[in-house]
Amino acid sequence: MAKRKLTRRQEWRAEKIQAERLTRSQKKNARLADELQGSELGPEQPGRIITRYGAQVDLEDNQQKLHRCLLRRNLPPLVCGDRVVWQAGPNHTGVVVAMEPRHSLLERPDADNQLKPVAANINQILVVAAPEPALDVDLINRYFVAAEMTGIPPVLIINKIDLLSDTALAKLKSRFQAYEDIGYGVIYATTKRAHGLDNLLAYLRDKTSIFVGQSGVGKSSLVQVLLPEEELRVNTLSESSGEGRHTTTTTRLYHFSHGGELIDSPGVRAFRLGHASMAQITEGFREFHPYLGQCRFSNCRHDVEPDCALQAAISTGKISRDRFASYQRIINGTNF
Repeated sequence: MAKRKLTRRQEWRAEKIQAERLTRSQKKNARLADELQGSELGPEQPGRIITRYGAQVDLEDNQQKLHRCLLRRNLPPLVCGDRVVWQAGPNHTGVVVAMEPRHSLLERPDADNQLKPVAANINQILVVAAPEPALDVDLINRYFVAAEMTGIPPVLIINKIDLLSDTALAKLKSRFQAYEDIGYGVIYATTKRAHGLDNLLAYLRDKTSIFVGQSGVGKSSLVQVLLPEEELRVNTLSESSGEGRHTTTTTRLYHFSHGGELIDSPGVRAFRLGHASMAQITEGFREFHPYLGQCRFSNCRHDVEPDCALQAAISTGKISRDRFASYQRIINGTNF
């Protein structure tokens, strides 16, 4: 669907709002800078970025106390989950002076296919989907390809299973059995039934995880039940469009009392792979690996070419037809 063209008045209003937000942000930064200027900063110490607000971050010290901090110049773009070195100022303020090495980084392409960091130092990506809004298998697979490219293990969560009849749920589990067969974790969850999140809790324990998925699939509702002490806004689906409204507006890290951490990120209705090559997308389907390089033609597109190793694997049931059809739609919808 083409984007609706804004009128001049709408463009003017959008620019005015952005300018007002920038002015407010600059004033906050100036107030914090004034507070820190002239005060003695404490010794360097480790911290963890909990969330970022433009040129400022909230970080936790070793006692999990929050501090609002400015960033020294020449730092790389810091994101939720980053481990940093900082110096404390007065009244729970401070300055971040260095970033510690990351063991993982999740990035998301912007409209120009330039990768932007989303979260750092995570152990697994929890891809949340649901029967409502309509289940988008291609979006799930794009997330899985992105996860394979980053080396961060993905886990699929099918949420809101209380909306399904027993027959529909059995059919859904049969469809996603192909993911379990190739080694992915698949969790069926609901916040509406007792013990509906038990399997999810087992996956979360002692790991740093991030929720991703389109708007309206219930990520924030899951967080609210998993972390009842956190005050989160939970919106319902738009009655007019059936699409999800954004609930989370800032990526933020939360702690579980039983161990483990969860990063909740803003929902997205699309996840582009325009930054990826065809080879990277193909390799992002892990079940293809044993057959890559086995086709008659080195430039095989795995479509109608003769002696295609992938097509042969599909015909013998070694590769899911559903997953392969999704792969073809993703390839055909990506500009190389």
